[in-house]
Order: sequence, then C-alpha cells, then structure tokens
Amino acid sequence: MRRLIAFVKLGRPQFLVGGFVLYGLGGALAVAGGAAFDPRAFAWGQLVVTATQLMTHYANDYFDLEADRANRTPTRWSGGSRILPDGALGPAVALRASRLLLVVAGGAALVTARRGGLGPLLLAVVMIGLAWGYSAPPLRLCARGLGELTTALVVTLLVPLFGYDLQAGALAAPIFFAAALPCALQFAMLLAIEFPDAASDAAVGKRTLVVRLGALPAARLYAATTLAAFGALPLLARAGLPARVAAAPVLLAPIAIWQSVRVARGAYGDSARWGSVAFWAVALLIASAGAELAAVATMARAGAAATAGG
Repeated sequence: MRRLIAFVKLGRPQFLVGGFVLYGLGGALAVAGGAAFDPRAFAWGQLVVTATQLMTHYANDYFDLEADRANRTPTRWSGGSRILPDGALGPAVALRASRLLLVVAGGAALVTARRGGLGPLLLAVVMIGLAWGYSAPPLRLCARGLGELTTALVVTLLVPLFGYDLQAGALAAPIFFAAALPCALQFAMLLAIEFPDAASDAAVGKRTLVVRLGALPAARLYAATTLAAFGALPLLARAGLPARVAAAPVLLAPIAIWQSVRVARGAYGDSARWGSVAFWAVALLIASAGAELAAVATMARAGAAATAGG
C-alpha cells in the first residue's frame, strides 16, 4: 500500500485539475457556438489530455532526478514529487509509467481521429510530442529556457484547441481569444514555481528561464506578464471574445495586482514566501480558467434552452 501511495504521489495528481478545466473550456465554447455535444469524443479526448499530463509528470521526475536530488528547498509546488530522491520508489518505475502513458495517450489520440478527423489528431500529436520533449532528451526543453513557453502552449493553448476542435470539427477565433489569459498565466506560473529551484537547477546545468534571466528579471517578467494578461481582457472582448467570458475573470484582477507587486518587490527571493507565491500563481491560473469555463457554460445552457424553446 505504501508503494501504491508513493506511485500516485509520483504522478502529482494535484496538477491534473487544470487539464480538466482547460479541456472543458474548449469543448464548452464549441457547444456554446452551436456545435452538438459528442460525449464519447469528449471522453476519449479527456483521456488523451490526462494521460499526456501524467506521462509528463512521471517522465519529469525521472529525467529531473539529478536536479531534484540537489534541491534543498523543495516546496509543495516545486522540486518534483520527492518520491524518487527519497527512495520510496526506484527511478525505473517512473520511466516505465511514462512510457506506458505515452502509449495510452497515443492510442486514445488515434480513436479521437476516427471521431473528429485529422485536425484533432494533429493537435494531439503536437501536444504529446512537446510534452514528452519537455523533460526527455534529446530536446529536454525545460533545461534550455524553453520549458515555460512549451508548457504554456501545450496546457493552455493546445488543450483548449483540442477540446474545441473535437466538438466543433474546426477551429475558430473565439477559442484562441479564450485561451490567451490562461496561456499568459501558465507561463507566469512556471516562473513562480521555478524560484525555489533556481540554485539547484543551475548547479546541475538545468537552464530554466529563471536561471537564464536571473531571479530579479524573472520576477519582473512574472509581474509584467500577469498584469498584461488581465489588462488585455478588454482588447480580447473587442477582438471577439464573448463579453461574458472576458468579464468573468475580472474579479481576480486585484489578487493579480497584489501578487505581482509583492513578487516584484522581493517575495521571489524570500524562502518563507516561496510556497505562497507558487500557490497564488497556480490559483490565479485555475480560477481564471474556471471563471471562463463557468461563463461559457452559462452561454451553452442559454443556447440549449433557446433551441428547446424554439
């Protein structure tokens, strides 16, 4: 039982929530735009997303083992699951699990192609490929200062696009606009999570963006990205994002301002606040995406009621 619990912790299930929310956002926006909901396609697509996420988590702990062993300042959100460095399971377990999940994600992607055509399959292939290359050689994007952008593209852009395309059969501008805020916040969140790991990452040659830029410039980039993301909401509404969806995350703007100011003013370098900085970065992402999803769901419900009434 201890080994089973350790295996589950190794997969870092707390990070799976975003995949459900962002995939749901894509599917719900397609339905709100008039697409008929296909529950089987949705379920197979969710399997692709969740298997890809878990694959990344297990692979990341395996390929980042050297950095995690060197890390003396892990938090709940950074430094890996700590299962492998602590010896609760052997590294081979993580590698085998990641490879099995790679096969599961690929197989589920092929099934979605039978239901959704070539578009969702291409999105899934790019999503799975970038997710594997995030930590695995030869790409190992997380060690080249490209992991933050890669994660933002995969989790907060490709996942919603995938969910939308599976339901609508084609992509449209609103899903790109809806993904813009989460995409920026995901990028910022990765910076926040990397502050506690910077010293150990640098020591083993893992050149994350925080290591490459330095802590203070990275903190300023975090603050600028977070503030710009919320500041762009009126522009996104004018460009074509439904007003209800653009307005939904606005209540979180004061938290974003507070978080950005404290990070830029030194919280990035205060070990006592590292956990809090990471928590609020994660919370802003999930809450913003969740607010958008809730707004889209009300639009879809209203559309369904109008259709039934008509």
